[in-house]
Amino acid sequence: RKKFLLSGDYQWGTRVVFKKKSFAMSIKRDSPSDQSSLLWEQHSPHIVISTLGDQTPSPTFLSTPGTPCRTPNGSIRRSRNFRPGTTRRFRRRAVFKHGEVNVIQSKLSKRKLRFLQDIFTTLVDTQWRWTLLIFALSFILSWLGFAVIWWLICFTHGDLEASHLPQHQEENNWTPCVYNIFNFASCFLFSIETQHTIGYGFRTTTEECPEAIFMMCMQSIYGVMTQAFMVGIVFAKMTRPKHRSQTLLFSKNAVICQRDGDLCLMFRVGDMRKSHIIGANIRAQLIKCRTTKEGEFFQQFQTELAVGTDGCASDLFFIWPMIVVHKIDEESPFYTMSATDMLQERFEIVVILEGTVESTGQSTQTRSSYLNTEILWGHRFESVVSYNKDRQSYEVDYRRFNETVQVDTPLCSAKELVEFCKYQEDLTIATKEGPRFHLGHPTDQTET
Repeated sequence: RKKFLLSGDYQWGTRVVFKKKSFAMSIKRDSPSDQSSLLWEQHSPHIVISTLGDQTPSPTFLSTPGTPCRTPNGSIRRSRNFRPGTTRRFRRRAVFKHGEVNVIQSKLSKRKLRFLQDIFTTLVDTQWRWTLLIFALSFILSWLGFAVIWWLICFTHGDLEASHLPQHQEENNWTPCVYNIFNFASCFLFSIETQHTIGYGFRTTTEECPEAIFMMCMQSIYGVMTQAFMVGIVFAKMTRPKHRSQTLLFSKNAVICQRDGDLCLMFRVGDMRKSHIIGANIRAQLIKCRTTKEGEFFQQFQTELAVGTDGCASDLFFIWPMIVVHKIDEESPFYTMSATDMLQERFEIVVILEGTVESTGQSTQTRSSYLNTEILWGHRFESVVSYNKDRQSYEVDYRRFNETVQVDTPLCSAKELVEFCKYQEDLTIATKEGPRFHLGHPTDQTET
């Protein structure tokens, strides 16, 4: 015996019991006084769906084994299958709600060397404080390094001798490699002026030392390359699509309800900015364990889910928040899952939104995920788009972006629902047609 239970404001307490063999169906409705503390029970897995007060009957509020539940006679019971600490497993997720991937790369050979070989991407991906620290150290160390080289050039040429200092150069008829160099501090200041082409005009190189001319050219080239590299990294960090994805929203929960008679898994996506996402495409993947026929075990097996919006495919005309729908049919991995099964299963649905930013022309990708405990069974999303007559435009109320309403939804699986509807249709046809008899010899009569 299976129980097909309806959740919703209009079918409080309705219990539908269906037997395949005898085509029997019985309906029992509780009294209105019991609606405030109604219990819907499915006996086989020892899990009770209860709504107390404002709570909503959904897998999120399914009480796990061991959770005390109030029975119709008012007593408290606890499932005998209670195992302390088992619910902590359901908190694992591959992708966080804000889109960051929960994966740590470890035990990589030559990891630091590989990152240094792609230093540009490394600096773009790293945090701002480390990027700015590396830039500051590169400038300071380059200033000091070239200052030491300038000091050595002047020292080997004899410009730092007492009789060859700037105040005695004219009377001794001495031509230095660099004018107005007194000590290492002067060399450090000259290094900064040369690298950044400041050009104060107080310290300049002369034709006396070829090595000084060569070093001036090398430091100027190094300064231009360093600044160009820094500007490129800063620009790349500031225009990363990662920041654009912060204004793309996913609903806090996914829902399961009926649409055109079929069970559908739905979630909502929205864009806060006026600059739209061009060519927006939505994808969804199911991550769960799987064992093949040969016994090979996959701990994270990914299955693509067919999703779409309204009557369209996965491409979005993204001008207002849209509800993305996955129809639970024979091709869906949720086809045999009921509300109770979905709570007991361990899986994660990763949703990916991709497109091109209209203002920058860069591709962007934003991600989110839904665990099995974040799916509300028997709910649908509230409408957030309305027409404002005063402004004469459509208005989106993001305060209701995550709000859902309770609707009548069978708690059985989609497969069982299809079978139920089929048997109900056959029963209706048989009732309308009535019994049919075959005339002939009594021993040959068969009922059709």
